[in-house]
Amino acid sequence: MPASPGRLCSLLLLLGFSLGSCSSLPPFDLLYADGGRAYFAQDWPRAAELLQRSLHSYARLQDARRQCQRGCQAEAGWAARPPLGQPWETGFFDRVLQRAECLEECLGRRLDGQPSLHRASAEIQQDFEEREPYNYLQVAFFKLKRLDEAVSSAHTFFVANPQHLQMREDMEKYQRMAGVKAESFRDLEAMPHWVAYEAGLHHYSADDYQQAVAELEESLGEGLLALQDCRALCEGLQEEEEEEEETQLGLYEAIAAHYIQVLKCRQKCVLDISTKPGRVSSVEDFIPSHFDLLQFAYDQVGNQALAAECAATYLLFYPSDERMLEKMKQYRTALGAEAPVVPREVIRSYVQRSLMEKKLIYYAVEHLGETFDDPDPWTPEELIPESMKAKHREDQERQRLEAPDMEQQQPQRQRGPLPFEGVTIAMDSQQLNGSQRVVLDRVLTESECKDVLRLAKAAGGSGDGYRGRRSPHTPHERFEGLTVLKALQLAEEGTVNWRDAKLLLQASEKSREIVESYFTPEKKLYFSFTHLVCRTAAEGEQEGRMDLSHPVHADNCLLDPEGNTCWKEPPAYIYRDYSAILYLNDDFQGGNLFFTEMDAVTVTAQVRPKCGRLVAFSSGGENPHGVWAVTRGRRCAIALWYTTSPEHSEQERAQAEELVKQKEAEQEESHLDDKENAEAGRSTGDSPEPPAPKGRARSAGRRSKQHSESGVQSKGQQTRDEL
Repeated sequence: MPASPGRLCSLLLLLGFSLGSCSSLPPFDLLYADGGRAYFAQDWPRAAELLQRSLHSYARLQDARRQCQRGCQAEAGWAARPPLGQPWETGFFDRVLQRAECLEECLGRRLDGQPSLHRASAEIQQDFEEREPYNYLQVAFFKLKRLDEAVSSAHTFFVANPQHLQMREDMEKYQRMAGVKAESFRDLEAMPHWVAYEAGLHHYSADDYQQAVAELEESLGEGLLALQDCRALCEGLQEEEEEEEETQLGLYEAIAAHYIQVLKCRQKCVLDISTKPGRVSSVEDFIPSHFDLLQFAYDQVGNQALAAECAATYLLFYPSDERMLEKMKQYRTALGAEAPVVPREVIRSYVQRSLMEKKLIYYAVEHLGETFDDPDPWTPEELIPESMKAKHREDQERQRLEAPDMEQQQPQRQRGPLPFEGVTIAMDSQQLNGSQRVVLDRVLTESECKDVLRLAKAAGGSGDGYRGRRSPHTPHERFEGLTVLKALQLAEEGTVNWRDAKLLLQASEKSREIVESYFTPEKKLYFSFTHLVCRTAAEGEQEGRMDLSHPVHADNCLLDPEGNTCWKEPPAYIYRDYSAILYLNDDFQGGNLFFTEMDAVTVTAQVRPKCGRLVAFSSGGENPHGVWAVTRGRRCAIALWYTTSPEHSEQERAQAEELVKQKEAEQEESHLDDKENAEAGRSTGDSPEPPAPKGRARSAGRRSKQHSESGVQSKGQQTRDEL
């Protein structure tokens, strides 16, 4: 029996043949695997072609699944009740079987009869969701001297991975390159509703309400389409959850469990569309906030009928909102009693459907042992089981206090913008009960924290003469310090990893940019001093401790608690203007940073260290601070001080940056030599070791594991600066 066209193309792909003559849709993960192999073989034209085709195949597959789910949902229909005399189970499962048949036929038709070939591993799915193929593509295009495509690929990856320090460097290099145009920095995976939403906020903040209305309406429409697409995909394949004990489920238990998973997925979709690529937190109340903004904008342009409609729609979510109820009274008075004011039907249907789903989910939570994190703050409290109401109130209050991204999205703000996507404000000055204070999270990833901690461990106490001696502040802790210059010098000697030492330099520079943008966007900040510091509790010396890891002090003046003042004079570092601490871990006891009043006794706020958390504040007497005793474990952080005076900038840092430039020049020269050797090697049959892209790379699916020794994963850890 001859193989089907889809099967034949898949076999050809597995054997390494070109698929140019195949009309069927080849599996995206196999194209990705072949693209990875071509990349490591430095076959740049083939790598670029295959990686592009893998992205195209993935997009077409997602579209096919969405279209089939939509079409079969509309085609199947659901009878209100089964025919007279027919058991309800028969009528129900008759519809289920019809729906299954519709989906199988639709996907088979769209995927050339081979839907099962397009089932990739969760690991590869995640690569495509995180835009990893673009990380490889930008290198391939750069090697091919296709600069415009290299820049757009790099930008597309960077939008979704803004904390990727190596790609950030590459983006800065692209910006300096001759021949690179501003329009090259485009997001090839841009989501239409986000483009319109940000444009709408821009016009709204500029009081251009006519244009704001147009953009926000487009954002709302595109967002609802994205929501519909996301909900449709929830009915697709579900990942099996690993359980410690194998459980046997009956027919109805299994159906209920799977259906609740689908409902939870649908509910989560509102978070998916309201989370900008590259960010962790979503914009709270994304859909309701559109109607809040539109209500005001329509009112400003004189269209009170549409302003009233938007107000009525907003009240579907928050029916007791006093401010909006007052606006509704004003609109009804202005429009007259005879003018009907009704909310938008599409939103009314959305709210009703969402509440029905929530009701079923909460029933399963209460009676079937399910769990559920409700994504919507507008869920009526009467819908929530009594046993969950207390936790629900706590979660809502926590979300209100921790809503950093929403704060950043407000059209008008009183502080400078954050220069990095993904970095969030955990606490501002008001929440820290002071002035010129802020706590920001996600400045570093867990992986980056581990790399800097590895540097601190490898350097031991050799960084700046402390050598693990007693802390200068307490006899109950041991102290280790490392400067950026010493770290790079140790890397040159081979004592520590070069990439880890360079990461210390990069992480401190990233922190400086954040602090400068937040506090002094109009002034440049220079480093005064950079110090990687670890404090380790001494064994057996922690009982009855009354001292601190670091006594209360101010950073640029001599604190005088009795006189309730701070003397800005030597030996204080009077030129320091701002201070920051970038934490690397939290697996220790004690060690919290705390702020006090000028009396050095009254604590006003505390900050618990954790990986990637940056606390920054002005260095004067308005911010006395100290560190509670570290009573167990090892606390590591990068301590940073900044000045607005260039004459007081850190000289060692300039030397460290020069050392990095020299190293990169040597690497570039070595890379050119390798390239010449590679060309010579190809003429003699030798095969040099190829470079790898700047991100991680994983195995390209279950079906290609037999190729792992030469595939993507085996060399994904080799990283270097390709530019």
